[in-house]
Amino acid sequence: MRLRTVLATVTAALAAATSLTAAGPANAQNSHACSPSVSIDRFSDALDKTTYQGTFVGNFSALAVDRDGSLAALEDRSSLFALDRKSLAPQSVVPLADEKGAALDSEGLVIDGDGTRLITSETEPSVRRYSVDGKILDRLPVPSSLLVAPAGRATSNQTFEGLTLLPGGHALLASMENAISGDSTTIVRFQTWERTKGGHFRLGAQYAYPVDSGLGVPEVQATPDGRLLVLERGFTSGVGNTVRLYLADPRHATDTSGIENLTGQSGVRLIKKTLLTDMVTCPSLGATAKQPQPNPLLDNIEGMAITGYSKGRLKVLLVSDDNQNAVQTTRFYFLRVRV
Repeated sequence: MRLRTVLATVTAALAAATSLTAAGPANAQNSHACSPSVSIDRFSDALDKTTYQGTFVGNFSALAVDRDGSLAALEDRSSLFALDRKSLAPQSVVPLADEKGAALDSEGLVIDGDGTRLITSETEPSVRRYSVDGKILDRLPVPSSLLVAPAGRATSNQTFEGLTLLPGGHALLASMENAISGDSTTIVRFQTWERTKGGHFRLGAQYAYPVDSGLGVPEVQATPDGRLLVLERGFTSGVGNTVRLYLADPRHATDTSGIENLTGQSGVRLIKKTLLTDMVTCPSLGATAKQPQPNPLLDNIEGMAITGYSKGRLKVLLVSDDNQNAVQTTRFYFLRVRV
């Protein structure tokens, strides 16, 4: 009997040690850990397949924290919602359009210090400045090579997806979702603009980001120290979504604005990146999926905002784009990220 007890104790100790080794210290201390650097507090499906003042709530492509503390949520069919920061309940919605009144394929969002909205559309692509009530104030220049073919070398629906202001607010950065023709398929371009007088922007440097094979870049957000959080995402029919979060550093990368083709040249320093987590490793927290997913928590994650920062830890909010599709979900993810 004593021998059995001793063996049981030893077996339990070995199992615990093995679990610690496999899961890592963060998992041992936090059952919500996705990796040693990332944990998920909770998720919310509260807005899935809802409407507000006759407008469908969903199709979300970008998030930002507004000056009053509310959450701005951009949908890719030309509406900008204000959401309550805690409950996510819609508080208002503003329609958006181009100069001719046509709908945008709106993807990236920045709320500037004066409250104006900088919004990308990936049809041309374009970056426009809007007033709080949705009036166009300005339109930023775009390099010809990044325009959709035949005007440029980009592919329709694969252009400006992410948008962020760099620390200090003097520079704006947009991420292309996928490569332009002539570049390696695993290199995407990040374009910057420099602020001029009157709140306008002029073209700045351009950088090359190495994306994982088969994935694209739906969102990018600047951290307080000038690095970037970069989302990479892909979808495989019958399998589901792949979503990875990287920490990237553009500060020593080569300015590629004058380089026609990016195909792995030795003289080009790409943006360096470090994997923070593959979200398939996150605990599912009881989430359910309406279509096959490697983890039922996953969906078509497309929007991201940094909502808080303290002592090297970021509060990060993600949202999925349900494409107004019955088998996809509008889901918000509340993460903590150590950088």
